[in-house]
Amino acid sequence: MTNSMFPLGAPGFATHPIERAAHLRDDVDKLIALEERTDARAYVVHRDSLLIRRNGGRPTAALTLQEARGFGANPGTVFLGLRDGTPLFGMGIAATAAEALIGRPDVELGNLRAAITEGLLPVEELSAIATAKSLVSWHQRHGYCPNCGQRSAMVSGGWRRDCAACKTQHFPRTDPVVIMLVSDGERCLLGRQAQFPAGMWSCLAGFVEVAETIEEAVRREVAEEAGVTCTDVAYYKAQPWPYPSSLMIGCTARATSTAITVDRNELEDARWFDRTEAALMLERAHPDGLLGPHPVAIAHHLVAHWLNQGRLR
Repeated sequence: MTNSMFPLGAPGFATHPIERAAHLRDDVDKLIALEERTDARAYVVHRDSLLIRRNGGRPTAALTLQEARGFGANPGTVFLGLRDGTPLFGMGIAATAAEALIGRPDVELGNLRAAITEGLLPVEELSAIATAKSLVSWHQRHGYCPNCGQRSAMVSGGWRRDCAACKTQHFPRTDPVVIMLVSDGERCLLGRQAQFPAGMWSCLAGFVEVAETIEEAVRREVAEEAGVTCTDVAYYKAQPWPYPSSLMIGCTARATSTAITVDRNELEDARWFDRTEAALMLERAHPDGLLGPHPVAIAHHLVAHWLNQGRLR
């Protein structure tokens, strides 16, 4: 039900974290020295795409800083941290420079999700790539101070923006999202969004609202989207999700009602699946062509975890 890239409990972006080395972020001289190292590598992000070099060998997104700049990446870099002592950076690229790469045989701006699901990127690099994607996207969307409207500047190795006009400091944000596998014992509740691939079903999910606990968010989202009440909310695992920068908080819950009333503004449909169907969906073997979520997503692991619990009874 999972694959060798993402074994049970190890969704994408959640393993092989880098050493963030926060003590280096405000040392400008050391950061410059790290950028000048020949072993330094950069991940270049453009919207939801990642710059991938292809030169006859295995595709790679870990570019030298000289390569990245040669492809048109912005000179401002975000210090991601260290991986086994190697300095890693994130860089953006302007739309005009990105367009100039179209049609080149040696490089492409590939959709990040597609690159991961196709196995083009090493699992051990995904955490760093997620960090680059989230931080670069944040800088691209937050160039001006929301307090006074003046242009802000990237500081602290890219982990903060400062406004010279009003002296406000701004930090990257992460949006908490609950994603839950609700079960009535032998069945699990899954939903479909209109933008999903044909036949795909997944766990219900939604943003945690202001002044709301994780447990409250799970109960509220399930009731709002599917009309099902639930209890016994339990934490499973979390997954960084860099679209643009969320933390998926995986939970399980027990249904206390089973009648479904779908909110068509949120979901295309929702229904209960028994264990046999759910297993076939994860295995891509359902007779009706129904699919579960890809192993890169924590939703896949929530369903697989529930199936494994049923086998242990």
